Amino acid sequence: MRRAGAAACVAALLLTGACTDDPSTDETGGAAPGGASPSASIYTLTPLPAPSQAPPSGTLVADLRQSSRDAAAGRFEVWIDNDTDDAITPTRISYADGRFRAPLPATRLREIPSQSTRGFQIAQPDRPACRGREAAAVTAARVTVAYRTAEGERRRVTVPVSDEAEVAERYASSRCLELGVDRVATLSWADEVPSSGEVGSTSTLTLRVDPTGLPGHTLSIDSIRGTPILNSADGDWEPAVTVDTDTAAFALPLPVKPTRCDAHAFAESGGATAFVVNLHLDGEPGQVTVRMDPAGAAAAIAFARASCGDLT
Repeated sequence: MRRAGAAACVAALLLTGACTDDPSTDETGGAAPGGASPSASIYTLTPLPAPSQAPPSGTLVADLRQSSRDAAAGRFEVWIDNDTDDAITPTRISYADGRFRAPLPATRLREIPSQSTRGFQIAQPDRPACRGREAAAVTAARVTVAYRTAEGERRRVTVPVSDEAEVAERYASSRCLELGVDRVATLSWADEVPSSGEVGSTSTLTLRVDPTGLPGHTLSIDSIRGTPILNSADGDWEPAVTVDTDTAAFALPLPVKPTRCDAHAFAESGGATAFVVNLHLDGEPGQVTVRMDPAGAAAAIAFARASCGDLT
């Protein structure tokens, strides 16, 4: 019997190369009761060691940032990198910049672990230092951090603040232009946006211009840019009007129609009623954003929705 089994094994080896005289299999080649099938070899990769972190420099590093959410909330953030070997807890953070009239306090003070970074919110001042702003911008911004160490020791340090995205300059520039325009005239939107309720209908937006009468400045309103939901129904909005000391209050009627009629445009309509006005103030070009009040914004969006009918 064993001779016949050996012969069968040789034949099977020639055919499959898988025959074995292992006791875990029976004479038919099947697994014997209680036998374990041999497992394939498993190869593993040795993970590379993580790069070692450089030792702390013993200093604090600061930079200025602003997300879209920060901009909408009227703030920016100073980020503090605690490159020391111990956690610190700021008790006061003050940002100083020549473009602003006074140092600006930061909020949301909390612990910064060793070799970690935390952001602290700063409200944008309503009135930057607009006179001599170009000279002030040359002065390096800095932040003063008063803090307590884990051992309870109190320290205070002042470090420069980097601003690669020019957050402070962009805000100061735009806000100073807004204040300059306000000295010549107040720009606002009327709340009334007539709507027939018919699909494909147009309407009218009304930009109100109320001059202050103060001498010494001239404002030219060149054009107005549409939004993802509201745009001109008759060519471009290019009123090309000039306002000076003797100009009386007036209104600019602007024919309007929906820009797009898809659900995505209306779902993302946060800036649908914030219009960019291209202008010249005392001969210098610039842009200001004029937003509709809540009542006017609701009326404008309701018109666009009715004019669109079924959204795509």
